[in-house]
Amino acid sequence: MYFAKKKMTLQALAEQVCQISIKAGQAIMDIYDNFDNKDITTKADDSPLTIADQKSNEIICFHLKGLQKKYPIISEENKQTDYQERKDWERCWLVDPLDGTKEFIKRNGDFTVNIALVEDHKIILGVVYIPVTKKCYFAYKNGGAFEYLEAGNYRKLEAKAFDKSDEGLKFVCSRSHLSEETKSYVDQFNKPEFVSRGSSLKFLIIADNEAHIYPRLGPTMEWDTAAAHIILEEAGGKIYQLDEQPLLYNKENLLNPYFIAEGNTK
Repeated sequence: MYFAKKKMTLQALAEQVCQISIKAGQAIMDIYDNFDNKDITTKADDSPLTIADQKSNEIICFHLKGLQKKYPIISEENKQTDYQERKDWERCWLVDPLDGTKEFIKRNGDFTVNIALVEDHKIILGVVYIPVTKKCYFAYKNGGAFEYLEAGNYRKLEAKAFDKSDEGLKFVCSRSHLSEETKSYVDQFNKPEFVSRGSSLKFLIIADNEAHIYPRLGPTMEWDTAAAHIILEEAGGKIYQLDEQPLLYNKENLLNPYFIAEGNTK
């Protein structure tokens, strides 16, 4: 698949988006290192908002608009475009400029920058940057999933195969804060273990063989999952709704249904 007059490949576009995410992450860390709780405000849905969210969003939107091929942007921190207009978009960006704002405030490092490209309701490119560790991950449709080390230098992610009947599978959720629905799901498995991570890191650790299954039986938004979705998928994993239908993007309602994310199941 190619873009624009110079036939930019998805891989080349992914490299550019990696650089954008790194710029945003650097700005986040400048604030993180000198963060004061007085800089926190509350949005209409009672979720926290910091100047780091806003600064990252400004940087990402500015640079996405400066790319050779321009697409509309859906960002958590932008005013949302009416669906009557959005439904006609063939492609658009989905952005969470700081996924894990609560983790940022707690200063535990589990927050990310998420940028994804949607085509016809499916993700075709995704980039996740972890500001604290300075690690960047990306994937593009039918091209694989990678840790971005530097331009042209990547480490391929390949989720190892496992069987759901295996003992001691690692679930990405909190043992002490399991909802009844999640507990019922996890109890089906043989001596499950628990791994707790924040933000889109939940998907990345599955893609990188540090966990097996992430049952999300609670609310998330499209920008929370989009970028990491394709990274997990291209690493050999999958994400599906409880009725086994795929997650779709740029829907009328940007709220995700409940879903299961898992690695390479046999």
